[in-house]
Amino acid sequence: MIHQATEQFRIAAVTPNSFADRLILWQRACGRHSLPWQGTRDPYAIWISEIMLQQTQVSTVIPYYERFMTVFPNVASLAAASLEEVLAMWSGLGYYSRGRNLHRTARILLEQYDGVFPQKALVLQQLPGIGRSTAAAIAAFAFGEYCAILDGNVKRILARYLGVNEYPGEKTAEKYLWELAESLLPVEKDHQTIASYTQALMDLGALVCVRTQPHCQRCPLQADCNAYQSNRTAVLPVPRPRKILPIRETMHLILLDQDRVLLKRRPATGIWGGLWCFPEIAVDQSGVDYCEKNLHMQALKFAELPHLQHMFTHFKLVIRPLLLSVTYQPAHKENSENNTLWLTIEEALQQAIPAPVRKLLLSTRSLLQSCIYE
Repeated sequence: MIHQATEQFRIAAVTPNSFADRLILWQRACGRHSLPWQGTRDPYAIWISEIMLQQTQVSTVIPYYERFMTVFPNVASLAAASLEEVLAMWSGLGYYSRGRNLHRTARILLEQYDGVFPQKALVLQQLPGIGRSTAAAIAAFAFGEYCAILDGNVKRILARYLGVNEYPGEKTAEKYLWELAESLLPVEKDHQTIASYTQALMDLGALVCVRTQPHCQRCPLQADCNAYQSNRTAVLPVPRPRKILPIRETMHLILLDQDRVLLKRRPATGIWGGLWCFPEIAVDQSGVDYCEKNLHMQALKFAELPHLQHMFTHFKLVIRPLLLSVTYQPAHKENSENNTLWLTIEEALQQAIPAPVRKLLLSTRSLLQSCIYE
């Protein structure tokens, strides 16, 4: 149940010149003002940053954002690129559906909107990869639309401030938090005010009202924050109900032919869709037999690399890497249309590859270098 005192806090919070004004004044004095995507009303730049910031820390995003904007500075350049080029720029950032949705949306914008962003959040959220909160952020920053955001940071702020005693991701609590977020918007509806307020919420969640050990002494909302006043900042927001993630195991075959490794493109849908990975087999299969029957080449076991664990939202993947030395094949068959490529390790590192494959490539390079110098 939502904390019984929440309603009285909500009523107090919506008093004009209270919640929103304090946040805006705090942001101007203490917030972030030099991030590379700030200081612009370009909806494209704002869109790219908002998508990259989904489930990813600012420090990680900055170099990716700067490289991405250099290569794809506008909707037209992004739409004209191939998906492989986009995913190569995204490689290592994770949650690759975001990169695929960026590419799809750029083409939709070019084909259906003449490359011009819709100015309303309700329209923006119909585009691939743009949810309600992201659409509101784009509309607020770029066009000054009077609308609320409710990303993870804002859920945490409101859950603490108003003493919400439910997991914020639960549908009833989320619906309630959306109502609260809309009721807390500033009285003034001009572009500068709504943009400053939206940025203030983001900054407060990132700098002060953080997940663990929040900096309550620096918070402009401390005086009437339910969690602070009741000494519950360590337990609010209520965490996601714990469940044991299933474990899946797989074997990745790192096939080495002189100085080249074999990569295969994964299907467009599913885990790591469209990315380049190593051939994958079940852990009880023989890598040598697989090479002979499926890849028409002969190989010998060279080494086993340490197991690699990778967490997904719904399961944990354990990768068993097996390094094989190719002893015979008719010829290198480099055919990206058939979804296979032979590349040097350095070339492979430049492709659209998921983070575990990058780690395995680097481990392979280190192993081979150590063999050379022994």
